[in-house]
Amino acid sequence: MTPDGFFRSGDVGVLDKRGYVKIVDRKKDMILVSGFNVYPNEIEDVVAMLPGVFEVAAVGVKDQNSGEAVKLFIVRKDPSLTEADVMAYCKERLTGYKRPRMIEFRNDLPKSNVGKILRRELRDGRA
Repeated sequence: MTPDGFFRSGDVGVLDKRGYVKIVDRKKDMILVSGFNVYPNEIEDVVAMLPGVFEVAAVGVKDQNSGEAVKLFIVRKDPSLTEADVMAYCKERLTGYKRPRMIEFRNDLPKSNVGKILRRELRDGRA
């Protein structure tokens, strides 16, 4: 609790018309690209719909021009899926600043005991 009565959870939320709060992401996971907020969950939801993708994680990495850039880690369902396929798919479905600048294909992604992808380990290069 802060002295003025707020609880800082580290979550990012939106307030709907009825006054309800919906948690949409974690602040630490948010990617800041040229001053725009990019939510990894949004990118992952789009890329996960691409045939050939088994799992995907989006993280922010340092970028000299925009502060941060989107990097994707993908586990393929279809071994013939290429970086060009993913980039073309994203170009059709994502705004320019939300598109990945880097893609890394992996055999698996690091997960917690309950199966949640550990973005922090990917971002920090520990996995």
